[in-house]
Amino acid sequence: MIDLALHVLFFLFLAAFLAGFIDSIAGGGGMITIPAMLLAGIPPLQTLGTNKLQALFGSGSATLAYARAGQVNLRKQLPMAALSAIGAALGAAVATVLPGDVLKAVLPFLLLGIALYFALKPNIGDVDKHRRLAEAAFALTVVPLIGFYDGVFGPGTGSFFMLAFVTLAGFGVLKATAHTKLLNFGSNIGAFAVFLAYGAMLWKVGLLMGVGQFLGAQAGSHFAMKRGAKIIKPLLVVTSMALAIRLMADPANPLRLWLGV
Repeated sequence: MIDLALHVLFFLFLAAFLAGFIDSIAGGGGMITIPAMLLAGIPPLQTLGTNKLQALFGSGSATLAYARAGQVNLRKQLPMAALSAIGAALGAAVATVLPGDVLKAVLPFLLLGIALYFALKPNIGDVDKHRRLAEAAFALTVVPLIGFYDGVFGPGTGSFFMLAFVTLAGFGVLKATAHTKLLNFGSNIGAFAVFLAYGAMLWKVGLLMGVGQFLGAQAGSHFAMKRGAKIIKPLLVVTSMALAIRLMADPANPLRLWLGV
């Protein structure tokens, strides 16, 4: 058991609150909580497992807030959340045997592409558009695939769900955000179960950060519902770009290692 000083725990609580706020609107909370835990001296495996524990509180809190406001029908969408959980559990189970270098090298460019799509496409708003992929096909293919990615690696999962809901399901930005949080909650459950089985969990840290995540997600989701696409679109663009830059700036990024920079 890692014993952390009180001021370090307070730092992690604040990081979780900020992550919950941002994640409930645009995703990307992991780019705050994971570095924060690593800076606190928590080993990488325990960081990944504990991150899923505390993320459950944030995604669950945001999901409840959006459901209460009628932005997502929990009963109707539970099968999709279950498929997301199954995909994430499979992803987490095989994470230790899959080479992640190619994924880590390509991911920043995918995130930049998502940022440019939402930044340059002017007609994305809160009004639903034409659905391009049938609901059953979307649930059986796109949802578990993104869930699988969340279990294997994770950063940018919310952005990928948002892009899929807007472009393939024809959802408006606010509705897409609400459904993204439900499916992200499902993928967090699936990955959490696997990390729990491996014993990669710091309960005191995860539960404390979970409180911060819960409060931050409540504040963020209510803020998003008041502002709609006016706040969600720019924050999604900024978050995706920030995550891409952070991944590229990592000295251990495979692309930097290959290029020798």
